Amino acid sequence: MIIGTITNGIVIDHIPAGKGMEIFRYLDLEHVEYEVALIKNAVSEKMGKKDILKISEVIDLNYEMLGYIDPNITVNIIKNGERVQKIRPQLPETITNVIKCKNPRCITSSEPELKHIFKLTDREKGVYRCLYCDSFAK
Repeated sequence: MIIGTITNGIVIDHIPAGKGMEIFRYLDLEHVEYEVALIKNAVSEKMGKKDILKISEVIDLNYEMLGYIDPNITVNIIKNGERVQKIRPQLPETITNVIKCKNPRCITSSEPELKHIFKLTDREKGVYRCLYCDSFAK
């Protein structure tokens, strides 16, 4: 399979296999006019299999969301055919409107305009809890 090179844009690499579509949807890439390639289950020496997203435009990214999905994801910024920056999103201390609280008794269930805010409570295990009701993120 041949996927063209990017002159200017973003390559999101080291996405855990199966998570590429989640990022694709979150970034709303199905409605854009520029080229986007989603490569699923690419062979990886480090990961076994991985997903890769190639975007032919430099766009704003939610690094909180990427770090939450997997802190091993890398974001490569490409300009004039060369990588000019490599970013490794980290697990954020808090995440806002990336995940929703599943607790039906949480205030976010009855007040839909409230932001869904989760705080990192265990960095080693990647555990987040709702700021309002302390429920685990699932």
